[in-house]
Amino acid sequence: MSKIISLLKKDFLIETSYKLAFLFNIFGVISSLLIYFFIDKLFGQRISPHLEEFGINYFSYVLLSMAFFSYIGVGIGSFSSRIRAEQIQGTLESLLVTPTKISIILLSMGLWNLIFATIDVFIYISLGVILFNINFTNVNLISTLAVLILTIISFSSLGILSASFIMIFKRGNPVAWIINTLEGLLGGVYFPVKVMPAFLQFLARFLPITYAIRAMQLAVYKGHTVFELKNELLFLFLFSCLLLPLSFTSFSYALKKARLQGSLLQY
Repeated sequence: MSKIISLLKKDFLIETSYKLAFLFNIFGVISSLLIYFFIDKLFGQRISPHLEEFGINYFSYVLLSMAFFSYIGVGIGSFSSRIRAEQIQGTLESLLVTPTKISIILLSMGLWNLIFATIDVFIYISLGVILFNINFTNVNLISTLAVLILTIISFSSLGILSASFIMIFKRGNPVAWIINTLEGLLGGVYFPVKVMPAFLQFLARFLPITYAIRAMQLAVYKGHTVFELKNELLFLFLFSCLLLPLSFTSFSYALKKARLQGSLLQY
């Protein structure tokens, strides 16, 4: 625990030294929300047939999806970006030769970004309630927490897989490219999956984000219980069971190969 706290303290000191970047992050959240708010206003803030199962208008849908996506997106980007940053700074080898388990190092790398992402979610939800009068009173906290935990595990596993490629190839990350390209289009982040043609809906079934977004919308806006979301939670659980051991195995292999090649300091 002391090692995790020390690594978190390091990340905190680094982030707080860039105060302007934090302000720009808040401005980015606000500006992106306003774009979708005015798009929704353009079409009369009506409930689309594709959104009837959630009982909300488009802006309510996309606000929650973006907030959730910014949170779980940490799992994809945090590990690879942190590995890359440590490579460029020349501190990766020093970090990895310490008597610290790889799992502890990876946990600390993702944990700070997760904390930072929580701030973004708080901003999204606060703006939704205060400025846009979105109603979150139907939320089922147990279901929401269950969806959140399983989604974080799935996406963190994908993030570790992504970091494995960075460890070896430095640049060029097919895992991150595929996920970042497809999840926004196919996963239901910016529009419900039902909008798409049948063959794209079929492809969407192979992405954990598809089940995560739908389950989160239903848990928050309709108050669905864990039992009512059993199908989505089952798929997220299966993704987690498959991806988590695969990610640690791939990262251990990548680390071993980088050490043999003596390329930990190369970037």
